[in-house]
Amino acid sequence: MDIDGHDSESSVDVLIIGAGPAGLMAAAWMAHCGVHARIIDKRNAKVFCGQADGLNPRSQEIFESFGFVDRFRKEAYYLNEVWATSSPDENGVIRRGERTPDTPPGLSRFMHATLHQGRIERFFLDNIKKYSKDTIQVERGVMPESLAIEETKVHDQTAYPVTVKLRRLNEEESTPKQHGGAQFADGLFRSNLFGEADEDALLQRSYERAGESETVHAKYVIGCDGARSWTRNVLGFELQGESIDAIWGVMDIVPFTDFPGIRERSMIQSAEYGSLMVIPRENNLVRLYIQLIEVKLDATTGRADKSKITPESIFDAAKKILQPYKIEYDVCDWWTAYQIGQRVGTHFQAHDRVFLAGDAVHTHSPKAGQGMNVSMQDCYNLGWKLALVIKGIAQPSILSTYEAERRRVAQELIAIDHRLSRQISGKPVKDSADPTGINPDDFKKSMIEGHLFFQGLSINYGPSSLIAKPSEADEHGNGGGIAQSTKINAETFAKRQALATGLPVGMRFNSCKVLDQSDGRIWHLQEKLKSDGRFRIVLFAGNILDPAQKQRVEHLCTQLDAPSNFLRRITGTGSIDSIVEILTIHSAKRHSVELLRDFPDILHPFSRQTGWGYHQVYCDDVSVYEGFGDAYVSYGVDKDRGCVVVVRPDQIVAWVGELDDFDDLQSYFQGCLLLSD
Repeated sequence: MDIDGHDSESSVDVLIIGAGPAGLMAAAWMAHCGVHARIIDKRNAKVFCGQADGLNPRSQEIFESFGFVDRFRKEAYYLNEVWATSSPDENGVIRRGERTPDTPPGLSRFMHATLHQGRIERFFLDNIKKYSKDTIQVERGVMPESLAIEETKVHDQTAYPVTVKLRRLNEEESTPKQHGGAQFADGLFRSNLFGEADEDALLQRSYERAGESETVHAKYVIGCDGARSWTRNVLGFELQGESIDAIWGVMDIVPFTDFPGIRERSMIQSAEYGSLMVIPRENNLVRLYIQLIEVKLDATTGRADKSKITPESIFDAAKKILQPYKIEYDVCDWWTAYQIGQRVGTHFQAHDRVFLAGDAVHTHSPKAGQGMNVSMQDCYNLGWKLALVIKGIAQPSILSTYEAERRRVAQELIAIDHRLSRQISGKPVKDSADPTGINPDDFKKSMIEGHLFFQGLSINYGPSSLIAKPSEADEHGNGGGIAQSTKINAETFAKRQALATGLPVGMRFNSCKVLDQSDGRIWHLQEKLKSDGRFRIVLFAGNILDPAQKQRVEHLCTQLDAPSNFLRRITGTGSIDSIVEILTIHSAKRHSVELLRDFPDILHPFSRQTGWGYHQVYCDDVSVYEGFGDAYVSYGVDKDRGCVVVVRPDQIVAWVGELDDFDDLQSYFQGCLLLSD
């Protein structure tokens, strides 16, 4: 509100509603790409305890790309093993089953780890402050009260077609209420057990005291406001799915116990008292997920009786499940309870101007540890697309790939969680004649089948303007009929994919060690794929000492450098690698070649400010310190002929081809980026 008492007005490129991990991921992209953005949250403080805590390897790869994975690694607790109980013995006593690696070896440089959500948010906030030069700050105690889309302007890239009215809450209104004056911090204000969101009541109190309001005109809005999403509701979208009657409690405690698996990820199914999951955490904390078989939902309201859900009642259930082992605690850091439900939003966007992400469009059981991961990865998929469209680099049509790509991921998450939740919440089989019990072998099979997904490494996006696959390759969804920039049939695609069998088109670019040609330093190639909004052309140059191969490399570079071709036309007057960076990996012996002598200038571009691009050419050679990286073998690339791979700004392999397939390479970029005349 201005000094005359009128509502103030402002404009912004991107308004982010919700400052949890998903919203902060979106804000990080805006900060790294230099986009004018604002992020609001109705709560007056970030999370300090509890909430989400599991981070899969893919999320850590993303943290590395933004530059703060080292902070995470110093504080996180890494999970090495999983063990599940086998069927209880004849007396119903739980028995220890076999141990398995929590993260299968060879999938990623990172392992599944835990660290509470508040620390993750702090890492994001510090990163956003650094890269936005403190221009993007979370505006707390602010909530939206209305949203309107001017449909006649949604195709005008200069317009601000989304109008959102914001209202500022006072400290009391923006502070979550604790359950019954509980001794320990709880998360029940977010739980799905106890009625609907409090937005209407908060707004009414703000009206009564003439709270400040502001009208914001935005080009784009991202709703990251949780399972009770105000943004989703105001758009009229629904979450479709179902719930089961199982109620679970959650406690973060420092336990005193003789249970031998307390520092391993453990899954326990008792004969009569329900199931329990143990997730070890940082600072000797342990998270317990505890099935509450004695808590029932009201048949009329479908809600639970709050009075029956307390830290004491939840812990009593845990003690019964763990028998004959004993467990006690003095310190409880946080607790909550929830009903298992799996739902997916009917839509993830409106007019490619308002987008939904995270719990706003998919909800599930938290026991698989996927909520924070999938939510952040929604915005990791969306953020760079918005940034490049806003900056006039990419075509607006690429925004339609967000729903196509991420809704399929949400559906896969729900399917896996649906199966596992019912198995975890069921009773273990008593004997071969028990038709209703859960067989431990079936549960183990489900865990194995879901393992790649749980690590965040099995995502495979379907064909679109950003993924060069044949339209027949619809097993992963074809993007809802999204136009493809590069038409390719199945036979041609198979031949091209065979050029790099270890880099499937549509999946994330996995990492191998290479040596810097200029100084011999060892790098994981994925470390060079920074989240700065740039595409990468990864040129596997093959054996550069072979005259014929060197000629092929030089011819490709001549085409790339031609003023009439895509690379110069998307860059304009900027540096040649400002939008598409070329990274080269050759297979010759490092000491047999020289950077400036044997590689065309475009592969190590020169700048008067920074000199030659010494750190853009690498070799797959022996390191005297760590042995042979064997990158070509791992990527399935021929060491003599090489190939070309396009990687999107979110590290997804987008196109694979021969060095001679320049026309098709150019068609790919013409189909998704804006080229000057």
